[in-house]
Amino acid sequence: MRTSRILLTLAAAGCAGARPSADRDLAAYVDTLPAIDSHAHPMAAVASGAPADSDSDALPLDGLPPFELPLGLRGGTPRYREAQRSLYGVAGGDSGSPGATALARARMEAMQKHGDQFPTWVLDQLHIETMLANRVAMGPGLAPPRFRWVSFADALMLPLDNRGEASRTPDTKHLYPLETKLLQRYLRDLGLSAIPRTLDRYQHDVVTATLERQHGAGAVAIKFEAAYLRPLDFDPADSAAASAIYQRYAAGGVPTRAEYKLLEDYLIRFIAREAGRLGMAVQIHSADGFGGSYSAVGAAPHLLESLVSDSALRNTNFVVVHGGWPRVAETMSLVAKANVYTDISVMDQIAEPAALSRAIRMWLGAWPEKVMFGTDVFDGGVEQGWEQVGWVASHNARRALSDALAGMVRDEEISSSRALELARMVLRDNALKAYRLGAK
Repeated sequence: MRTSRILLTLAAAGCAGARPSADRDLAAYVDTLPAIDSHAHPMAAVASGAPADSDSDALPLDGLPPFELPLGLRGGTPRYREAQRSLYGVAGGDSGSPGATALARARMEAMQKHGDQFPTWVLDQLHIETMLANRVAMGPGLAPPRFRWVSFADALMLPLDNRGEASRTPDTKHLYPLETKLLQRYLRDLGLSAIPRTLDRYQHDVVTATLERQHGAGAVAIKFEAAYLRPLDFDPADSAAASAIYQRYAAGGVPTRAEYKLLEDYLIRFIAREAGRLGMAVQIHSADGFGGSYSAVGAAPHLLESLVSDSALRNTNFVVVHGGWPRVAETMSLVAKANVYTDISVMDQIAEPAALSRAIRMWLGAWPEKVMFGTDVFDGGVEQGWEQVGWVASHNARRALSDALAGMVRDEEISSSRALELARMVLRDNALKAYRLGAK
């Protein structure tokens, strides 16, 4: 009934130049539609006094040399104050202020009240039905069907000594050891103390075994954060050459940059192929990122064309996470491929609403079945908790989506009923297809 009423209002608006009331009705529909969040880093429900949750990201950036964040990612903005009032009935303030103290108290009370159900309570406040959790491992309160696991795969393409790779920049000096630590964790999970001596055995005993183990534990996708480590130019690689490089350094020694690149280029294709065989999607970070040495050029979405166009990977669904922001036109070229999707995660935090709306409208005008909602929630502490980040991202995303759809209706590019259909596709239906989550 609610949808029918909205359709009638929008239909009338389409004949009268899209009156503001029709825009408001569309916005109300978009604001409350239960969504599937394509990409996020939610925090586990940790009891008071327990060790902090350290599994929310494989490459946390807090150990990098100091760097600036864009305004949308900074806590304390009016939008965050609005989020705090909505979630807790009180807005924070400068450190040590009465507002900050009141927010900390209200947030702690909510966490204690909801316990392990706090993450689910957060999703309810955000009108998110399912959140795809990019985490090293899941934790208390992050159970299906509300939370679905997306594991990290970069470590699997870095089996050799990576000290040479790490030495390139101050940022990589911090990040590569984290990947080594994660691979060691994956090896322990398999009961292994070291990598096998041949690439064939590594592929079978480590890569395939890890992916099968993660899939069996509920993972619906894997994630590559490779742009923080190297450019995304994954070229075709000869298997014999990759095997020779692996065998040369498996027992020790540091590969050259060219040697390691070739091995990575080979392994990412094998990892992606195995993920597709298991029905797991492959997320790849592509956007202007953070850190003083981050290469925006190396993260450009067009660099992924060789990988996603590989005929051996037709059964693997790829997701260009963060939409390649701000290179959204390049991303539109990628999603023209049958197995490539994109999402607006983090775009809905850092992009101006009008710019985000333009990007969404451009994509919807060409490939509407390939665009997905996402938040990229992260935890920034009491004043910028992951639930507050999610509130800000969700509100910005829904506003931009409703503005884009309303504009398309006004310009007679789509009908009022099609606007509602597209809203549902972006907020949930496309994710069901991309991640093979099944009908809801």
